[in-house]
Amino acid sequence: MTEELPKTIHELETPCMLVDIDKVKRNCQRMTDRCKEMGVELRPHMKTHKTKEGGELMTNGTKRKVVVSTIDEAIFYADNGFEDIIWGSPIVKERISKRLINLANRLEEFHVMVDSLQGLKGLIATPLKEGKQWSVFLEVDCGYGRTGCLWSKEEAVEIAKTADDAPNVKFQGLYTHCGNSYTPDVEQKNRTQKETSDRLIALKNRLSKNGVDCKVVGCGSTPSCSKPIDNLSTLTEMHPGNYIFNDYNQVVCNSCTFDDVACKIATTVVSHKPEVQTIVVDCGWTAFGLDGPNENWPQAVLGRAPVEGHPELIMDRMTQEVGKMKARNGEIDYSKYPLGSRLYLYPWHSCCTASQHPVYYIHSGDKIVGAWRPTRGW
Repeated sequence: MTEELPKTIHELETPCMLVDIDKVKRNCQRMTDRCKEMGVELRPHMKTHKTKEGGELMTNGTKRKVVVSTIDEAIFYADNGFEDIIWGSPIVKERISKRLINLANRLEEFHVMVDSLQGLKGLIATPLKEGKQWSVFLEVDCGYGRTGCLWSKEEAVEIAKTADDAPNVKFQGLYTHCGNSYTPDVEQKNRTQKETSDRLIALKNRLSKNGVDCKVVGCGSTPSCSKPIDNLSTLTEMHPGNYIFNDYNQVVCNSCTFDDVACKIATTVVSHKPEVQTIVVDCGWTAFGLDGPNENWPQAVLGRAPVEGHPELIMDRMTQEVGKMKARNGEIDYSKYPLGSRLYLYPWHSCCTASQHPVYYIHSGDKIVGAWRPTRGW
């Protein structure tokens, strides 16, 4: 039975997440073209939207070469006909579950990541069905400091050599995420890109001298891949993810403009509080998330939810189901925001905001053209 959807975005109950399909398609095509021009393969990350439809657009219809952040996502995409999937999270023995083994046995190309010798040994000690090998990437820390074996450590060579020598392991190459490219400082972003790519290639060369071939050398983030420097063309893959929706964070990072932000949250004005100069809306942190700018961002951008068409407003605070908005300067003109009127909020971090919603309403202009339902869980 086909779900009957409202005809326009104005008929939807709030709060809800809106996704502009025309902007999504434009964002996806732009990244596809950019990678083609650079001579690197695009392996998009699915973590922002976690939907079949978004995955098809990001892979240009091929349903191949993606990164996921959870086993649930890997199963979801495999069930929907996707292949060549990386689970982008380091393996330890305790994470080698029946679900993981089933995926490795089932798919032609399913890849896992290690960043420790201990994690790799857990895979080596876990056989797959006859004829199958664990397909393994070494996750590398090129200076971001999140996960990954530090690029300069001798352990990186030891892990790669051990993987390459193991009969039930197929070593693929190197993978890193340059999350430290999230900055409004263009020079700093370019330095991060150069440093990351140079360090990856340096490690690849060290491995080659030790007899280990790296077929794949991949790196990425939406800020780096949206404004790449020439050095990234020395790699084989880029794996950005957020670019499908973009968000206020990407605008601040100069990855895009507000016109490229494809998602927003519709919310309704439910109360006026002139005694405290506040507008109350029905979008709290359960519909928006609490991820937002911190001390690393210039004071001028503080505020996690710009309002479309109303730059004079700022989201001051959120509780579970309500948001409290104030004027950036001076007093609120309440006649501009009648009770029952709608406002549209740009998320600071669309991955966080999208994770709060069981359905995304897809629109072209004001017309609703579909609904995407993301997978959830781990």
